[in-house]
Amino acid sequence: MRRALRMIRNQTLVIAYLVILFLVVATANKTTTITTNNTSSISSIKAVNLVFKYNPEEVETKVIEQPKTIQELAALAKMSPIKFQGTMTAYGPDCVGCSKNAAVACPPNPLVGTKQTYDDKVYGSVRILAADRSFPCGTIAIIRGSTEGEIIGIVLDRGGAIKGTLMDLLFPSEAVSRGFGRQNVEYEVIRWGW
Repeated sequence: MRRALRMIRNQTLVIAYLVILFLVVATANKTTTITTNNTSSISSIKAVNLVFKYNPEEVETKVIEQPKTIQELAALAKMSPIKFQGTMTAYGPDCVGCSKNAAVACPPNPLVGTKQTYDDKVYGSVRILAADRSFPCGTIAIIRGSTEGEIIGIVLDRGGAIKGTLMDLLFPSEAVSRGFGRQNVEYEVIRWGW
């Protein structure tokens, strides 16, 4: 009987030793591959946008004191979110010079009518903005400092008088937009174009 117990004990020790050896070898052979992307690539920009959406404190935002040109902003915005001071006005789809079919200028050209929001796949329901042609369609900005409170907007429209860091916020009608006036705001661009 002792002999049988000794054999079982020895077999158990051998099995335990083999399991421990296997675990040591298996964990020692693990390699971690870290892949980095060029931050100007589309996939990297999308990754920065997703990180910013769900964990904004993880993304460093560059603050631009006096942007010389929109091209300077574009170069910086392609790498990370940027902040800059600008001006905001308002308009309605029935404004003088606006398209008669109440569609915005950027594809997918949704009809707006009295609707002032767009359902973005990443950021959800966002306000529609008209901006200088230097801001590509689909650009997403957080606007702070307006009487409307903090706004997340998407560039989907253009306007003849919209130049530089001036953006126009869409309201249900031109009559409603008149009360907004001209306001100095801070823009934080978190996505540069589609």
